[in-house]
Amino acid sequence: MGEAPTSRLHCVFHRLRLGGKIFTVMTATEPPTEEQEVFLKHIQRRGLKRTSQRDLILDVFLRTEEHLSNEDLYQLVKKEDPSVGQTTVYRTLKLLTEAGLAREVRFGDGRTHYEHNYKHQHHDHMICSECGKIIEFFSAELEALQDAMAAQHQFEITQHLLRIIGICAECQQARHESERNLTVSR
Repeated sequence: MGEAPTSRLHCVFHRLRLGGKIFTVMTATEPPTEEQEVFLKHIQRRGLKRTSQRDLILDVFLRTEEHLSNEDLYQLVKKEDPSVGQTTVYRTLKLLTEAGLAREVRFGDGRTHYEHNYKHQHHDHMICSECGKIIEFFSAELEALQDAMAAQHQFEITQHLLRIIGICAECQQARHESERNLTVSR
């Protein structure tokens, strides 16, 4: 019979002053995730401190699998801690991007969006010009074609972004139903 898995807890010691006496209090916390460690190392290299607000912004970003603008993330963070300012969210998103945890993407709506980047497979995007829906996809054939074109032109690819703009299935369906209703009412 196998042993039950044990979770490693980290202990954090705090000093509290109470009535002139100093007490040492220990609290147990879950070990940091790999992403949290990457972020902590990055901000330490930048000479910045770990703060509860940065921790919250990172946590909310990592829990959200959508493409988020600064404003979107700010609204989500504000629900959990109204004291966090929009500037703090913006600066923390920049730090997440520098650390390689987030990636900036633009979908042609004039806003910068952010998506998970750390250990996430490369993908491209199809964007509906009517409703804004974003469909992520990966195509080995497109990747091979890009590599072949780069080789043919002796071009070294450092990164690429592919956005396909069009109309999603739901909006096409709604458009057809609307056209049908116009035809029937004539």
